[in-house]
Amino acid sequence: MVETAIVAGVGPAQGLGAVLARRIARDGLHVIVAGRTMEKLDAVAASIKADGGAATPVVCDVTDEQQVVSLWNTAEAVGPVALAIYNAGNNMPGKVSGMTSDFFERCWRVCTFGAFVFAREASDHMSPRGAGTLIFTGASASMRGKEGFAAFASAKGGLRNFAQSVAKEFGPLGIHVGHVVIDGAIDGEKIHTLLPQYAAQRSGEGRLIDLSGIAEIYLQMHGQPRAAWTFEADVRTSAEPW
Repeated sequence: MVETAIVAGVGPAQGLGAVLARRIARDGLHVIVAGRTMEKLDAVAASIKADGGAATPVVCDVTDEQQVVSLWNTAEAVGPVALAIYNAGNNMPGKVSGMTSDFFERCWRVCTFGAFVFAREASDHMSPRGAGTLIFTGASASMRGKEGFAAFASAKGGLRNFAQSVAKEFGPLGIHVGHVVIDGAIDGEKIHTLLPQYAAQRSGEGRLIDLSGIAEIYLQMHGQPRAAWTFEADVRTSAEPW
C-alpha cells in the first residue's frame, strides 16, 4: 500500500499547510489535506494532482475530537500514515482585559487540545508499526509571552511542552516527534491579504520567512535516521531580531 501523510491545518493555496502538502506529495506520499474549508482543500488537492501527486481533501475541525479520529481513520484506509503534521493554530491576538473565556478556550482548543487528540491517534496508529513522524508547528509565542498575545502564548507554550513530553514517550515506540518554531511572519497569502502594509514593511526589511524553506525543514526532520533525531528546529530570516 502507498504510504500517506496527514497535514492538518491547511488553508490558502499560498499558506504553510498547502505548501507542506505539495512538498510532501513530491516525495511520493498520498497527502490527506485537512482543514475547515472544502473549497480551499479542493484547490490544494487539485494543484497536487496537476503536478502528478496524490491527495485527498478532508474537512476537519481539530477542536472536534470525533472529526480528528475520523481524519486518521480516513488516512489509514488509504494507506499507513508515515508523516503527520499538526499545523493548526493561527495567530490569535487579544488583550486579557475584556477577553472572553470563550476566546481563551478556543485558542487553547485549536493550538493544544486538538494537538493532544491528533497525537493520541498518531500513537494508536503508528506505534504498532514502530515507525512514523509527527511534527507540530510552533511560533514565536511558543518561546515567550508578549503583550496582547496572552491566550495565544499560553496555548502555544502549552503545545511546545506537550510536544516535548510526547517526544519522550513516543520515541521508544519508534515515532519521531518534532516541533518547529516559526519565529516571524510568513511570506504567505494571509499576511498579504489581511495586513498588506505590515507585509510590505516586513518584506522591505527582509523579515518575511520563505514558505518553501520552512517546508524543507519539516521534510529534513522526517528523513532523519533514528540515531540522529531532532526534536526542535527554529526558523527565521537573517534580518529577524531574536
